[in-house]
Amino acid sequence: MTTNFTGRHALVTGGTRGIGAAIAIQLLAAGAQVTVLGRKPVLAQALTDAPADRLHSVCADVSDAAQLAAAFDSARARFGPIAMLINCAGQASSAPFLKTDARLWQQMLAVNLTGTMLCTQHALPDMLAAGWGRIVNVVSTAGLVGYAYVSAYCAAKHGVIGLTRALALEVAKKGVTVNAVCPGYTETDILRESIANVVAKTGRSEQEARASFAASNPQGRIVQPDEVAASVLWLCSDAASAIHGQSISVSGGEVMV
Repeated sequence: MTTNFTGRHALVTGGTRGIGAAIAIQLLAAGAQVTVLGRKPVLAQALTDAPADRLHSVCADVSDAAQLAAAFDSARARFGPIAMLINCAGQASSAPFLKTDARLWQQMLAVNLTGTMLCTQHALPDMLAAGWGRIVNVVSTAGLVGYAYVSAYCAAKHGVIGLTRALALEVAKKGVTVNAVCPGYTETDILRESIANVVAKTGRSEQEARASFAASNPQGRIVQPDEVAASVLWLCSDAASAIHGQSISVSGGEVMV
């Protein structure tokens, strides 16, 4: 697939590392001007080598409305209106349901669901004004099915799927597409933290814990960030103009919808 986003401004939340950084790198390779938004100013090594005239970095907590307003203003001042928004910022915490307190519940909703809503409200007016736009929410297979011990995370991610579908209907005739990609277990900091948690609680080795996560994928492996990024890049392209309101599982067949 040949994709050219020259002259288009993409903003990637959670874009400083992991899946978000992989998405930013592929968008840059396709010619886009990219703003990466993260809570910390430290960029993934691969992004430090990106062309400075097409990469901008802003710091904000996606659950903080005031920080987001300043970050989006900075992005527009650098590269102009936002044509593509990739909502990739996320956070995962685990606990049995009866030990899931209000603080944990609200934190999962704030980062994973409310953050997606706030960022979309900031970017969508630019797209409507231009008559063209792409919104891709990086969710998780947890937005499609249930997983034990992460009820708050699953609830938030299911909420993002609902938001994706509802907004897609609102903007269907306005040149803007809204979709979600739902990765299975992917080589990210979140996965590494989950593996460390399993090791600490069960006494299994890191290799055994990793194998248990890979076993949920029918292909018997961990998904790589570049694979998720490739799906996002396609959804942003003109070739995917008819793909709208969809939640695409990138999980080696773990979830089939």
